Amino acid sequence: MGKVYTEIDDKLAKTILDQHVFFVATAPLGLEGNINLSPKGLDSFRILGPTTVAYLDVIGSGVELKENGRIVLMFCMFEGTPNVIRLHGRGRVVEAHWPEFSKLSAQFPVYESTRALIIVELTRISDSCGFGVPLLKYEGERDQHFSWAQKKGRDGLRTYKQEKNRRSIDGLPGLAE
Repeated sequence: MGKVYTEIDDKLAKTILDQHVFFVATAPLGLEGNINLSPKGLDSFRILGPTTVAYLDVIGSGVELKENGRIVLMFCMFEGTPNVIRLHGRGRVVEAHWPEFSKLSAQFPVYESTRALIIVELTRISDSCGFGVPLLKYEGERDQHFSWAQKKGRDGLRTYKQEKNRRSIDGLPGLAE
């Protein structure tokens, strides 16, 4: 049922890009640390090459990636043919104030709540049956994130990032700004 791929081919790319939500998991090296699993939505995922992907990281709580780069992205097919695709790899953070950010971010929509881009060099690409994933119907994007960001304003968002994103839930280094 499951298959391991050497790269993201056209068929796999279409399946991944058709999804409205994906999940990202990171974990610290220490056994006492917490695994952080977050859902991601919006128009925030791109395939940069056959073994390289990126996602736009909007303001939220998780910032564990910097310690070791370990990351997995999971796409569940909630509509149509059941399938689960996992993209394992080493991720790196490109913060919004870094020179590299403007070139890379040109491939994404502009969200005032963007805090970074995450670039992932894939080390394992696989799928599995997804038979246990329920059928769910997509109704649209929620607007609460954008309303919240607009209400905070530029200064409020900067303050939020400084207060909430400088350290991970385990106290590891997070975002610089």
